[in-house]
Order: sequence, then structure tokens, then C-alpha cells
Amino acid sequence: MDAWSPDHTAQGPSGPAVRAPGDLPDLVHAGMYVVDDHGSIVAVNARAEFLLGRTAAALVGRDAHELLHRDGLGQSMPRAACPMMHAFLGGTTQGGAREWFARGDDTLLAVSWLVTPCRLDDGGALGAAVLFYETDSAEKVPPTGGARALSQLDRLALLAETTTRLTSTLDAEESVARLVRLVVPRLADWAVVDLITESDDVWRTTVATHHGGAVVRCEELEGPLPPVHEESLMPLSRALRGAASTLAGPETYQGPPDSGIAVAQQRLFKVTGMHSAAIAPIRGPRAVLGALTLGRDAGSGVMTDAELSLLDDIARRAGLALENARLYQRQRYIAETMQRHLLPQLPDVPGLSMAARYVPASRSAQVGGDWYDAFPLADGATAVAIGDVVGHNIDAAAGMAQIRNMLRAYAWALEEPPSVIVERLDQAVVNVTDASMATMIFGRVERRAAGWALWWTNAGHPPPLLITRDGRSAFLDEEHDHLLGTGLARGRTDVLTPLPPLSTLVLYTDGLIESPGHVLDRGMARLRQHAAALAQRPLHVFCDLLLERARPPENGDDVALLVLRTPAEESESATP
Repeated sequence: MDAWSPDHTAQGPSGPAVRAPGDLPDLVHAGMYVVDDHGSIVAVNARAEFLLGRTAAALVGRDAHELLHRDGLGQSMPRAACPMMHAFLGGTTQGGAREWFARGDDTLLAVSWLVTPCRLDDGGALGAAVLFYETDSAEKVPPTGGARALSQLDRLALLAETTTRLTSTLDAEESVARLVRLVVPRLADWAVVDLITESDDVWRTTVATHHGGAVVRCEELEGPLPPVHEESLMPLSRALRGAASTLAGPETYQGPPDSGIAVAQQRLFKVTGMHSAAIAPIRGPRAVLGALTLGRDAGSGVMTDAELSLLDDIARRAGLALENARLYQRQRYIAETMQRHLLPQLPDVPGLSMAARYVPASRSAQVGGDWYDAFPLADGATAVAIGDVVGHNIDAAAGMAQIRNMLRAYAWALEEPPSVIVERLDQAVVNVTDASMATMIFGRVERRAAGWALWWTNAGHPPPLLITRDGRSAFLDEEHDHLLGTGLARGRTDVLTPLPPLSTLVLYTDGLIESPGHVLDRGMARLRQHAAALAQRPLHVFCDLLLERARPPENGDDVALLVLRTPAEESESATP
């Protein structure tokens, strides 16, 4: 091959130059495609397009295993059971016969194949070249139909894949979706998932079949079901009470229904055309979570007792995954509720508009240390603060509550500049509280003879952003003192910043500007750009759109946001 250099040895001169993807030779009888180190197709030759009944555009960029590799019954093949994947992952030259590729028209192509490592470019990137040719036409099979029985090896591979896929997500809806994709059409033509909700209602969350190799949901059959009848002897009712798995069919529900669920089952079998089904309870460690039904059409054979044990194993794994997802979501809800109750209601200050938002971290169910505060002072000024206690756990939340409450006490009792109050707070953080280090901005918003102003100090926090009514913006980064809790004995500084009429002051935590793998300046520039564009929006709309547009999508940190807007000039505001 002069287009791609097989990597037979690490020594010797490099092979001929690599041609551009898609410029592979026509090997007359053999198809050829090349994959990168992730198994994605990067190039094909014309013969491969012809044999597979797919254009190069439909092949390049797709995962070769998921798109092409099938077992003799046309079902998707677990990677662990695929000989071609073994050769690819082993980095050796291997061949085989009587394997199967899926063609574009859903028929199967019987092939003999050879996989060999190759260099993809002069830079040394590795991949593999796959040569294949069509075997005797007598070995072909008709277009793929419904589900068929699996070998013992296939069953073990399916169970391993079920465990891996279901335990790699903590989202209950995604767990159900993955479960359905695992069993349809490999085990059944239909999959039905009925779940018992937190309030003990029964909900038919998924009714799915397959068409053209893709899973298709029948939403008209989904939705709430009648309550579980405690005396019903029908298979689904028994499964939802935790009874053993059982076989069922249309004839099971032909008689007078003994419950509302039996009526729903009669409709299910009638609409789907299932003629054979197996129903198993989905059990969690503490309770029954629902039931899994696998059904087959008339052309796919019947479910047998031998397959109930496999269904039980799958349902058991699904139960563990769903229980974990529910526990995670419950903990997350409790954490978010706790966090929100720790945050204050904003005061009503004549002439001054305020709005605040808190967005919890998306990557954990733990409370965090981000917080904001605003409260009136004895002399008529309004105190504003925003901060971030180091950590993302219950200790950070407890430290946040201590710091916020002590700040309120100091700010109310001491008629001192913001820097003095923060220095007193810093000493308490070091000597009295259990809080670790924290960043914070504390200031007084005052109405002076010359207009509104912010008198403030910064303890290691990202700088405030000030936007004027005409969209000009600037970060207030004049001073940046040390964090709270460091134990450093250094003085702090105060800054007096005028707040022009109809200007918007944005106080925020670092979750709004930080993103993994990017410099902080990029996030600050994005915040400034979007905030300036929203300068004339109503304040609550400003907050919502700023979070939507400026917050990096890849950042899972929590965000606290406090925004203030000054009124128009008195002469202007008095105008009708």
C-alpha cells in the first residue's frame, strides 16, 4: 500500500508519504478503511463505499465498531466480544473470516478481514488500516429482523456492558435511556420501563422499539398509570410489588381486567403488537423502583424461561443505578435548598434597584461557600457583600454562614470604614471560626451630595464590574488586598467609587468567569462584553441573561451574583 504506511517495525526509514484522507487506493476486490487511535473512520476507498452501501461522507467520522460490526444475527456486538476490536486494541496484524458488517440498507455483509497498524501522518500519529472483502454469497443472511437468543458469551458481555454504562451516570432519565439502548434490538423488539415515583405514583416513563437500527419511542403510550392494586394477580402488578419475573402475552390480559393497570396493559399489547413479553421487577437496595418489560414481535420468536434469569440480572443492575441516581438527586435537592435558605432576602432601598442569583454547582450535590448579602446600616447606608469560602462541602457552607453573620454584626455595631470592619472580621475568622480562607468584597452604598457612591474594600475577590447606562464598562481593580484567614498582619485599603445615574454594579464569584483550560482574562472579557450589551435591560432580566451568556458551559462551579442599579438623576426622574 503506497497510501498508508503499515507500522510493521519501529526501525528503518519511514514509509512513503501519507495521502489525504479519502485518497485510498482502489484494491479491485477489497474494501479498505482507516481508523484513528479512537476507532473513528478517517478515510475509505471506493470499493468500501460500494461493498458497504454507504458514501464516504456517511462513513468518515463515525465509530467503526458501532456503525459496522455486527454478530451473525445482525445485532450490535459488545466491544469485548468483537475479534476486530481485539486486533485493533492489541496493535497487531490479525485477520479473520465469517464476520459481519452492517450495510446502509440494513442487510449484512459477510466478510473476511485484515487489521494492521499504520501511521496516519508524518508526525507519527497511529491508527489502523482495515482490509475486507466479501465472502461467498452463500454465507450472506437476509435483512436483520427482530431480537434473537444470545450465546452465553454474549450474555456475559451484555451484563458487563450494562454495569459499565448504567453506573457511569447519576441522571435517572439518562440511566433509563441507556438501559433501553442496551436491550433494543439486541434482546427484544420492545422495551417498557415503569417506575414508581417518590410519591408512590406509577409512571410509564418509556415505551420504545427500533426502526432502521435506531431506538424509537412511542410517547402516546407513556405517562401515568393507575395505582398498583394490592390484590391483582396480573404480571405487571405483581412485578411492581416485587414479585418474581414472569412471562406474559396478549392472552394474559384477555379476560376481564382486575385493575386499572391491567387495562393499560391490554392497550399496550394491542398497540405494540407484542406477542411475547417478559416482565421483571426493578429492585433497589431498599425498595422496588419499578418494572422492566421486554417484548418481541411475531417474527422474533418467544421469550422463554431461560431468558428470565438474564432479564433479572439486567433489572437488578438497573435498580442499583436508578437508586444511586435518585439518592444523588435527593441529596442535590437538599443541598440546594439548604444553600438557598442560607442566602438572604434583599432589602428594599428607596431609589436603588437590586437583584441577586445563586446557581449551584452542576458537578456535585454538595453545598458550597459562595454567598452574597445586602442589608441596611444604622446610619442609612446599605451594606453589600459577596464572598467565596474555600471548599465545596458542608464545612464551606458552615464557614460561609459564620462569616456572613459576623460581618452583619460588625458592620451594624461599628461605624468604621469597610477596611476596618473587614480587618476585624479577618481576625475573627483566624481565631474564632472554623472557616478556612475566603475571599470577599464588602462595601457601603451611600447617597452623597454628588450622587450615589460605593465605599468598599476587596479581600482577594474578583473585581466588581461597573457598567454605565450607555454600555461603557470597567472593572474596579484599583485595590486588591489579601484573603481572609491568612493570618497576615497587613493593613487594608478603602476605595470610593462614584456610581453614575442608571449605572449597573455587578458583584460576582469566580464561577462566572473561570473555566478549565482557559486563562482568567478570557472569562473576564466575556463577562464585560455581555454585561455591557445588557446595560439597559431590566435588572432581573439582566441577571438571567448574564448567567446564561457569560457563564462558561464547561465550568461546574457554583455562582453567586449581586447586581445593583442606581436611579436616574433627580431632574430626569421627575420628568413625566
